[in-house]
Amino acid sequence: MTNDTKLHVYDVLAKAFIQEGVHTCFTLMGDANMNWAARLAQQGCRMIYVRHEHNAVAAGMAFARKTGEIGVATVTCGPGVTQLITALPAAVRAHLPMVVFAGESPLRMGWYNQELNQGPVIAATGAAYHQLHLPERMPVAIRDAFLQARRERRPVVLGIPFDLQERPWTGPETLPTPSQQLLPRLSPIPPHPDDVAQAAKLVAGAERVIIFAGLGAVEAKAGPACRALAAKTGGLLTTSLPARGLFHDDIYCIGISGSFSTELGLEYLAQADLVIVVGGSLAYHAGGGGQLWRNAKMLHIDVDPVAVAQGQEVARNHLRADARLGVEALTAALPARAKLWRTEAMADRIRDTKPDSQAFDIEPGLLDPRLVVEGLEKTLPADWEMVNSGGHCSWFFGQMPSRPNERFLTIREFGAIGNGISFAMGVAAARPDKPVVLFDGDGSLIMHIQELETIKRHKLNILIIVINDGAYGSEVHKLRSEELPEAGSVFGHNDFGAIARGFGIEGKTVKNLEDLPKLVKEFGERGGAAVWDFQVSDKVASPTIRRAHPAKSAKH
Repeated sequence: MTNDTKLHVYDVLAKAFIQEGVHTCFTLMGDANMNWAARLAQQGCRMIYVRHEHNAVAAGMAFARKTGEIGVATVTCGPGVTQLITALPAAVRAHLPMVVFAGESPLRMGWYNQELNQGPVIAATGAAYHQLHLPERMPVAIRDAFLQARRERRPVVLGIPFDLQERPWTGPETLPTPSQQLLPRLSPIPPHPDDVAQAAKLVAGAERVIIFAGLGAVEAKAGPACRALAAKTGGLLTTSLPARGLFHDDIYCIGISGSFSTELGLEYLAQADLVIVVGGSLAYHAGGGGQLWRNAKMLHIDVDPVAVAQGQEVARNHLRADARLGVEALTAALPARAKLWRTEAMADRIRDTKPDSQAFDIEPGLLDPRLVVEGLEKTLPADWEMVNSGGHCSWFFGQMPSRPNERFLTIREFGAIGNGISFAMGVAAARPDKPVVLFDGDGSLIMHIQELETIKRHKLNILIIVINDGAYGSEVHKLRSEELPEAGSVFGHNDFGAIARGFGIEGKTVKNLEDLPKLVKEFGERGGAAVWDFQVSDKVASPTIRRAHPAKSAKH
C-alpha cells in the first residue's frame, strides 16, 4: 500500500480476491484493470504478466486443472475482453472454474473508444458475466463469483467500470465471509442397492469387459477400484484422453479410447461386449456413441449418468454414484469368474505392440515423429511435468504409456491449437519445483511465440519440444487425401532454435535422437527455459487422420 491511507474501490476489490485465497494471477494490464492488478501484487499475489490476453485465461485453465483451485486472470475492457473468445469456451467445455477480472468502460463518459457491450460476447462462450456497478456490493459479488465458478465449474467474468474502481471507498469496513467458509461439504454419493444388483447382473452376463475411466474417475480417486473391477471381470482398462495415464503401470491397459486409440486398442475395443464407463462424459471423440465397440452394451457409472451425449445415443444402463463408491459396490456384488478374457499373452501383446505400425518413407535429414516420441519417453525423467498441446502432433505425444495422469496435462475439449505455451506456463506456476516439458507443433507454437519472453522474464522452468513438420499437419494431410492444393498449409521448417535464442533462451535443432540422454541430463542440471526443434517428415500422418480422411483414391 502507499502512505495515502484513503482507500479506493480497487484497493478493497484486491483485498476481496486475496481473502478468497488467490495467490497467482495471470495478467495483461490496461486502463481498466491496472490499478487493481498493481494493488493485488502489492498484497502478495504472484502476477504472471503475459503478452496476450488469450494466454492469461489459457494459463489460468492449466493452473486450475493442476491445482484444483480456481484459476484467476485479468484483462482490460473492450479489446482485452474480445481476445478471450477462444480461451473461454475451452474452459467451459473442460469444466474448469475460473474468475476473470475484466474492466468495463467508464460510466461517466458519453463516448469511449474501447466501449463494448461485453455481456453478450461473454455469454456466447458459455461463461457467466456479471456487471458490477454498485461499489458497496462489489466485495459480495466477488465472493459470489468464486462460489459460482466452483459450483458450476465454469469461468465467471466480472465487468467493473474503471471509473468506479478509482472512487474512494465508502462501503463497509469488513469484507464478507469468504467463499471457502460457505462451500457445502459434500460427501461422495453411494449407489442404491437395487441399481448395484441390476448392474451386477449385466456385468455377470458379459464375457469381454472393458473398464473405461474418464476424468471423473481421476477426481474421485477411483483408479484402484477400476483396476480391481477389471481384475475381477478379467477385463481390460482404457481411459479418455484427459484421463490418460491413470492406469499407466497396469499390464492390461490398452491406452486411450477414441481418436487417440492405438491399433491394438481398436482391435480389443471392437471385441468388447460390455464397456463400463466410469466418470466419463461419453464424448463423441472418445467413442462414446459406440462407434468403436459396436457389439458392446454400455454401463455408465457417474453422479450424473446420461443416455444421450453430443447428439448420440450412448449408455442404456446406468448406476448413479460417486465413481469410486459405485465401482467398489459393483465389484463386491460380482461373483468370481471361472474364465477370464485377459491372458498373459494379451499382456505381452499390449506391452510389445507399437501404437502405429504404418510404414512411411522418411526424407533424408528429417525424423519420424513416432521415433522422436519413443526417444523422449525413454529419456525424460518420470517426475517431470508433461503438457500436450493440440493439433496433429498431439496424437504422437499422447502415446507415452509410462507417464502417469498426475504428471501429464491434456486440455483439448475445444480443439484449438495455439494453447500449448499458455498451458505450460500455467503448469509451471502450479508446479514451480519441477521442470515442465511442453510438446507442441510448429504451427501451434508460433501462434503465441511471444510468450517465450514471458517464460524468460518470469524464470519459468519450461522445456519446449517442437515437432516441426513445416506445415499445419492436420490440414496438409486432409488436403492431400482430397487431392487438393496444399500450398496454404505448408510453410517450411522454421528454425525454432534460432527464434528461441532471439528471445534470450536456449534453442537447439536436434537431428540425432541418440543425443537425447545427454541433452536431457544437461537440461535437468541447468534448468531454465529451452526450445528443442525436431524437424520431422510431413509424410507421417497420424492414425486419426488416416481413419477419418482416407486417400480419395481409396474411397472409390
